[in-house]
Amino acid sequence: MSVEVHDYCGAGGARRSADRATYSLPGTLSLSRPRTGGGFTEDNPFSLVLAVGQPSDSGALSLWSAAVSTTSGQDLSGNPRDPNLLLTYWDLDWSDGRLAGRLTDPHIQEAVALNLFNWSTELVPCRPELGQLPGAHPHALAAGTTLDGRLDDGGLSLTAQGTTQDGLLTFRFTFTGSAS
Repeated sequence: MSVEVHDYCGAGGARRSADRATYSLPGTLSLSRPRTGGGFTEDNPFSLVLAVGQPSDSGALSLWSAAVSTTSGQDLSGNPRDPNLLLTYWDLDWSDGRLAGRLTDPHIQEAVALNLFNWSTELVPCRPELGQLPGAHPHALAAGTTLDGRLDDGGLSLTAQGTTQDGLLTFRFTFTGSAS
């Protein structure tokens, strides 16, 4: 995986490149039937969850095509509703062993961002000499992040690339593996 770190410490608070890193972490890919919730079904050929690294690791990445969130059984007016809310994050297309996907809604407004990239954060912005916060800070991936590559019975070779919602991280991640 390669990451370019940005900050807003340039002249007049402008965004600038601050650092670069390349590293490798183990991961898992889970495919299942499309998720359903609230009377709706995920409009993808399958439900995808890709997890790289441990959630607390700097450099960990998680991609979820959809999730079902448990909500109140009533809307704000007190009307009954299904408490299982389907949140679709990605639009996936899979044909002849090729997968192409685009993150269409990170669900930040609903506070259910699951497509996350963890990275360390400076204790005080623009003051790297003061150190970093311990552990990794989750950054929501921005809409427009892509996932592309081969996914078939022989294995996979996928590339995810994009930026985080806050504009601080740009990444390119390659995931390769065999079917098990």
